[in-house]
Amino acid sequence: MAHQYFTEEHELFRQSVKQFIDNEVKPNVVKWEKDEKIPREVFTKMGELGFLGINFPEAYGGTANDFWYSVVYLEELAKAGFAGISAASSVHQYMATNHIALAGSEELKQRYLPKSITGEFVGSIAITEPGAGSDVANIRTTAKREGDYYIINGSKTFITNGVYGNFVTVACKTDPAAGVGGISLIVVDSGTPGYSQKKLDKMGWKSSDTGELFFDNVKVPVSNLVGNEGQGFFYIMESFQLERLIGGILAVAGAEDIINVTLKYMEERSAFGKPLTKFQVLRHKLVDMISEVEITKQFIYHCCWMQANGQFAVKECSMAKMKATELGKTVADECLQVFGGYGYMSEYPIERAYRDARVGTIVAGTTEIMKEIIAKTVIDKINYESTYETMRQAANQTKNEPVASSKTDTQIIQPKAAPIMTSLPQTAREILHSLPQRLKADKLDADTWGVFHFMMEGEGDFTITLKESKVTVEEDLIGDPTCNVKAKAKDYVDIELGKINPQMAFMMGKIKISNLAEMMKFMGLFTPVHKLGQ
Repeated sequence: MAHQYFTEEHELFRQSVKQFIDNEVKPNVVKWEKDEKIPREVFTKMGELGFLGINFPEAYGGTANDFWYSVVYLEELAKAGFAGISAASSVHQYMATNHIALAGSEELKQRYLPKSITGEFVGSIAITEPGAGSDVANIRTTAKREGDYYIINGSKTFITNGVYGNFVTVACKTDPAAGVGGISLIVVDSGTPGYSQKKLDKMGWKSSDTGELFFDNVKVPVSNLVGNEGQGFFYIMESFQLERLIGGILAVAGAEDIINVTLKYMEERSAFGKPLTKFQVLRHKLVDMISEVEITKQFIYHCCWMQANGQFAVKECSMAKMKATELGKTVADECLQVFGGYGYMSEYPIERAYRDARVGTIVAGTTEIMKEIIAKTVIDKINYESTYETMRQAANQTKNEPVASSKTDTQIIQPKAAPIMTSLPQTAREILHSLPQRLKADKLDADTWGVFHFMMEGEGDFTITLKESKVTVEEDLIGDPTCNVKAKAKDYVDIELGKINPQMAFMMGKIKISNLAEMMKFMGLFTPVHKLGQ
């Protein structure tokens, strides 16, 4: 059957995944669920079949296929009806290992990618902490550099593959004073002294291990740093789009499987002398669910098309994850109702599906977080840009190559109107003292409050206070700051004059900000110098 997204080659690959599921997964997964562990040989078999390196370069053992092969693979995993193996496999390939593939040094790639692709290694990604989930900026795990090593201290929780995996890509604060600009990703091998794990007991996804991780003066080489120090937050934000899209793919395919299982039960089960498929209320309930799933699947395919074509689709991937996982939860609940009392029994697959579907609206960002991200894009007009594309532009700028300007600086709202000034400020001191004149009157109100410390190397320290609809500028560090901003005076001037993209400056370490969210609000209140008079 012709399809606008899947080729004949994709469908042949689908058959090989189905065969693996039928032969290696379905006959054994009940035992895996009971043991709460997937045997390591399952990963090596997936590696032998080329399932763990679908989009990775051939140089490391991958098959360098297009993203639609991943879509096929994930759909068939979800349709197997056992979310544990879907979780374990997707975290390993598309999260833990993906960071190394995208940002890691050649040394890291050579050490981890080949064995991860063959299934000899299984990886995990450790971001969430007991006190920080979706709020990545507030993680507390630290990595202090001492010579050629990092010393890691802290803990992580809800980590898939965290107990039985070979390595974990850990989000740490390498510079606690730098806010999100001080977060880095570091690879830690299982068995490293001071690193321990505790298995967690959970409602669903039983066959995939989930753990709490502890780091007590864990010493790892500096060479285990993924990419550049201080840019881990941006790598994580970039990866979230793929992670959320994968969550949507798995949720919709899982819902399809649940509906098929329910339909089969309805065909076999009778009540009042006729099969359940003949009761209009159940028929129409099933039709409603099938329609919702199909509509959502087509939107997710659109998001997959955007991913395959290199588009950084923050809004769309957030919508896909939100809609698909909420739908998956609803479908599991409605279908369990069709099974009646049998749906509550462990031997029926709908009971496991119900438990497995529930966590979908939590992992990779809760539904509430998805809604706020979507609101920022469609209401606040925030334009998110790709970290890797920004880094490429920054590298070109360092080489004095021309850099294409973006229509909107990432997470900075451009002014609606600009005041006229007789002469433009040229120094950091002049620029900061011009803030009251550059205030956008419709932005600041009586409820706006904040204290911002600007430490301008070469020109001194400044305190900007927002209070009672007023902006004051003082030449000293006064009060308890809402946000600290550190930069060389010249670099700050270049940002205000439009010579450097703000995000590039942040990514390149030219400016350090302790509270990025507050700084974004602050910048939205004022007209940038380079926009004055336009």
